[in-house]
Amino acid sequence: MSDTRLFSEFPEVSAKQWKQKIQVDLKGADYNDTLVWESLEGITVKPFYHPDDLQGKPTFRISENHSWHIAQSIYAGESKKANAKALDVLKKGAESLLFTIPDEETDFEILLANIDLEVVPLHFHFEFLKVEPFKKLLAFLDGAKSTVHLNVDIIGHLARSGNWYHNLEKDHELLNEIYALTSTLNTISLVGVDLGLYQNAGANMVQQLAYGMAHANEYLAHFNPKSSFPITFKVALGSNYFFEIAKLRALRWLWSTLAGEYGIQNDCHIIAVPSKRNKTIYDYNVNMLRTTSECMSAVLGGADAVCNLAYDAIYHKNNEFGERIARNQLLLLKEESYMAEAAQISEGAYYIESLTQQMAEKALSLFKQVEASGGFLDALKKGTIQQKIAVGAEKEQQQFDTGQTVLLGTNSFQNPHDRMKDNLELFPFVKNKPRKTLIVPIIEKRLAETTEQKRLEDE
Repeated sequence: MSDTRLFSEFPEVSAKQWKQKIQVDLKGADYNDTLVWESLEGITVKPFYHPDDLQGKPTFRISENHSWHIAQSIYAGESKKANAKALDVLKKGAESLLFTIPDEETDFEILLANIDLEVVPLHFHFEFLKVEPFKKLLAFLDGAKSTVHLNVDIIGHLARSGNWYHNLEKDHELLNEIYALTSTLNTISLVGVDLGLYQNAGANMVQQLAYGMAHANEYLAHFNPKSSFPITFKVALGSNYFFEIAKLRALRWLWSTLAGEYGIQNDCHIIAVPSKRNKTIYDYNVNMLRTTSECMSAVLGGADAVCNLAYDAIYHKNNEFGERIARNQLLLLKEESYMAEAAQISEGAYYIESLTQQMAEKALSLFKQVEASGGFLDALKKGTIQQKIAVGAEKEQQQFDTGQTVLLGTNSFQNPHDRMKDNLELFPFVKNKPRKTLIVPIIEKRLAETTEQKRLEDE
């Protein structure tokens, strides 16, 4: 909390007195109708916050020595090229690496050559599930004091694709084998939970937190760890600045609460990325403003690593310019804006503390509902999760369509001379690929897709 001794010469003003003053200044307008609004999460937001709002309520503190890393995503289709790129971006300011591993042919000795594994934390995203590549990676890392996040998530793959990698039994069998290889290695985190899927599909923040916890609880219940369970949450952040700060703080708080029920004391690891849901192909430079705000939310919310999204990522292939700008945004935040250790800045801010507490409470309530109805995996199979996300996504889409949610240059202040048809290297819309699936997959979709498709047709 702020040090009120600095203002001891002034009389204290209660929340009631502030509200009365505001009502006088409104000159007859209704306080609630004019200044109070409700978010998609059902959180009522007031025009001001006061110490009274936190009176008697619990708060959550992030460790005092908390810091964050600038992460760079690299596709490891060719080990030698990926290694060269990794070494290059580390020289240019990246501090952590996120490798996407597309197949079993990856040579980890080549991929990780000359990388200081004691200094550079590693994240991996495996697009397949086989034990042998993990054995090779762990053999290479043997003896190295490296921090590694493997981000294995068979349930997330089911939610995203509608199918297991192989089948339910085989996937769990392989997961158990990999867990046996890593369970005694304190610097290696096996399980990852991707909350970004829910955010990019249109889930509100309470849903993201609750489903993320229920998702993680499936792994806790399966492994029933005795002391520690390193876990990584990948979180996508949108442009609701203070809400996103509170979301990350609430996530860490909820994990601490859930893990405590299993007797686990270790903290979670959070890697944050900007959302794709509010990104646009028209007036694309505005995407840089959006990602800057979102990365700031990540830092102030207490993310451990931030991996920025290039301004042209949704319609251009990976390119050096877009990646450099994205990386430099983070460098400016960390080095020029002095945000190397900034998570504590949010502590004591009445608004953020109140949002954090409300989000955590609402998410915990929804989590309990999911668990009482059979758990996350059961809800996925029944389609309950997909239906709830779809309802939230439709509300958000309606706000965009009616102009309540503004994406500058897309549904407001359009540039009629903007042309994008010949500038698309990637297909930036939902791809319809009819296929047989075990469950209805959760599909990511951007808010501006329908609007953009119409504009492209009219060019």
